[in-house]
Parts: sequence; structure tokens; C-alpha cells
Amino acid sequence: MNVLFKTLDRFSGFLKGVGAAAITAMMVLTVVDVTGRFFKHPIFGSGELVAFLAAIIVATALPYTHKMDGHVGVEILVRLLSKKKQIIIEIITQALSLALFSLITWQMFLYAQELKKTGEVSMNLQFQIHYIAYLIAFGLLVFSISILETIFKNLQHLRELEKK
Repeated sequence: MNVLFKTLDRFSGFLKGVGAAAITAMMVLTVVDVTGRFFKHPIFGSGELVAFLAAIIVATALPYTHKMDGHVGVEILVRLLSKKKQIIIEIITQALSLALFSLITWQMFLYAQELKKTGEVSMNLQFQIHYIAYLIAFGLLVFSISILETIFKNLQHLRELEKK
């Protein structure tokens, strides 16, 4: 299991790098496009590129954000419960999240296959959209496995609490 989680950390780190490059590219593209518009020379297809980059950023940021526990959570009532009950609620929440994101991942892979089969391209740049869909699906897959890792860690933590 440790080998899987170390590999997951590597993929998460790689995706974090891809996301950082995408957000940097989005910022540079936006600045150059706005400057170009000022001089009457905008970048053709910049809207499409920004949309693609935004989708890439979200999909590649999910695994790392989950690993760093950076998602927003409302824990006002949960904090009043015992540590054991908090962990049980967290496991249930994560299990539901895993079910949801596993379904989304599976559907995203199917959607990417469909886009590839039909040869669908973007409107202005004629870019093959299935590449973006596969990258998003891969990011969601790593995110789903990250959720599974967290569930295992919380189950382990729960067992340690029960031993005391």
C-alpha cells in the first residue's frame, strides 16, 4: 500500500506542477491579450485557451489541495463531538466523496473517449478537445485515489483511538 501512496504523491506533485504551469500560462496569456487589444492586435482564440487552462488548473489542483487539507469545510457542530465521532463522520463524508468523484472520473473517461471517437475540436482553434478531457479525467482519478488514501489513514487513526 505504501508503494501505491508514494506513487500517488509523485502523480500529485506532477499534477501540481502542471497546474502551476497552466495558471502561469493563463496569466501571461491574459496580460499579452489585454495588451494586444490595447494596440488592436488581440490573440486569436485566447478565450478558448483560457477556458482550457482553467479546466486544467481545477483538475490538477484537486489532488494536492486534498492532500494539504485545503478544501473548505464547515465543522462548527462536528468540533463539539468526541474525536472518535469526528473521525467516523469524516470517513462517511470521504466515502460519499469517493463514490461521487469515482463516478465523475469514470464518466469523464467515457466522455473523453467519445470526444476522441467523434473527433470533436474547439470552435476557433480547432484543437482536439479529448486531450483536455483525458487530462481532467486523470486528475480526477488521482484525486479519487487520494480520497481513498485519506479514508485508509482515518480508519487506521480510528483503530488507534479504539485501542486506548
